[in-house]
Amino acid sequence: MKDPQRLLGAALVSCALTAAGVGAGPAYAQENQLWINAPYETVLPGADADGGARERSLAVEVSRDVADDRVPAGRLTVDVSEIASFARVSWPANCEPESEVKAVCDVPGMPAGTESVPAATFGLRALPGADAGASGYVRYSAVAGEATSHPAETRVGVGNGPDLGLSQADYQHGLRPGSKTGVRATLSNSGNRTAERTLLWLNASYGLRFEQRHANCEYREHATGTSALCVLDEAVAPGQEYALNTGLGVGRNALYERFDHSVHPYSDEALAQMRGEWTWTRGTGAELDLRPVAADRAATADPDIDPQDNYRAVVLNARNTADLKLAGSRVGGAAGDTVTARVTVHNRGPAWVASLGVGAAVATVRFQAPEGTTVLGLPEDCGPSEDGTSPATYYCKTPIHLHDKASHTFELPLRIDRVVRGARTTVATVNDDPELSIREFDPNLRNNSARIVVN
Repeated sequence: MKDPQRLLGAALVSCALTAAGVGAGPAYAQENQLWINAPYETVLPGADADGGARERSLAVEVSRDVADDRVPAGRLTVDVSEIASFARVSWPANCEPESEVKAVCDVPGMPAGTESVPAATFGLRALPGADAGASGYVRYSAVAGEATSHPAETRVGVGNGPDLGLSQADYQHGLRPGSKTGVRATLSNSGNRTAERTLLWLNASYGLRFEQRHANCEYREHATGTSALCVLDEAVAPGQEYALNTGLGVGRNALYERFDHSVHPYSDEALAQMRGEWTWTRGTGAELDLRPVAADRAATADPDIDPQDNYRAVVLNARNTADLKLAGSRVGGAAGDTVTARVTVHNRGPAWVASLGVGAAVATVRFQAPEGTTVLGLPEDCGPSEDGTSPATYYCKTPIHLHDKASHTFELPLRIDRVVRGARTTVATVNDDPELSIREFDPNLRNNSARIVVN
C-alpha cells in the first residue's frame, strides 16, 4: 500500500504519456497531432455471490496540443480483441461495431480554443467463469481530418475482492476565516466481496481543524496539518454506499488549504504501515461509525482490487491575506575576505502560505552580487539564473510552506574582491510566479524588497 501522505492527487494517467517520439518531428507535426486520454488501468470484479458481475465504465477523450484552429469531427477506433476471452463490452450509441472485437466511434469536432472532447464511454463486464488474474489491453487510435494520434491503451484485469472508493467532493473557494465547513463524500464498494472493516485516512492542512476527534481515530500533528487514522467497524457489501461527512473549522490563518482522504479494507498490516514510526494520539469524542457492528467481527485481509479511486483531494481556499516582508543585511570586510550576507523572508500573516498541490516555493528571492564582490558556495535552495543575464542573477527559493509569524533566512557567502565603500544590491521577491503568485495574497508589496550593503 502506498503512503497516502505522499499522494498529491489521484487521477487517471493519460495513455498519451507513454507515446514515443513527442517533439521529434517538424513543427507542423504538432498541429496534426491528436492525443488519446484514457484510464491507464482498470480491474473488473469477478462474479459475486449471486453469479453476476458488476460493470466498469471506461471514458475516453481525444485532445490536441495546438488549440488555435478548428479540428473536424473524427473517429476513434477501439480494439478489445485481447480481452474478449474474459470480458464483454457494451458499446455506446456513437460507436458502430465493425466486428465482435472492434468498433469505430464518432468523435465531435473541436472548435478553435477547444483542447479536448469526449470520444466514447463504454462498459466492460467480466464474463461468467472469468479467471481472476486474467488480463489484456484495450487499444485505441484516432483520426480527425489530417490529424492522427499515437496508439494508446488501457490494461484490463479481473480480480476478486472488495473495491472501496470515494466520490470526489466539490472544491470550496472564498471561505471565511473563523467559519465552519465540511467535506461530503460517498464511500462505496464496487467490488465483488465485502469489506468487513474499513481503514480511513484523513488529512486536514494547517489552516483547517477537525471539528471532532473520534474515539476510534488516532491523530497526529505535523508541520503542514493534522492526520487521522480511523477504523470503521462497518461491513461494506458490494453495491453499498455510505455518506462520509467530515466537519472542519476554518482557522484565522487559513488561505490555500486542502483536505485529503483515502479508504482501504482494514488489516492489521495496513494499519501498522500507515502508522509508520510516528506517534499518534487517540481521540476522545464519539466514535465515527457508519453502522454499529459486533466488536469481535473478523477483519478481511482481501486486498482492494482497484485502488485508483481510493484517494481524493479537495481544495478549500479562504478569503485571507499574508504579508511577506523582506529583510536584508549589512556586512563588512577587507579585500580577500569571505563574508555572509543574510536575507530573510518574514510572513507577517495573518495567514500561513502553502503550495501543497503544486509544491512551489512560497517566495523566490532574486538578487545580484554587490559591486566588488563574488557569490561563492550558495546553499542548495539558491542558484544562478539560466537565462544568460549579465551581471549574474541569482534566485533563492523558500520551502513550499511558511507559517504565519514565521521566517526563512538565506545565508549568502560573498567574497570581497575589492573594497567598494557602500556597495549595495537590491534583493526582491518574484511576485508573479505562475505556480504561486505573491501578488494574489500579499496586500503590501512595498516591503518585498531589501538591500545587502557591503562596507
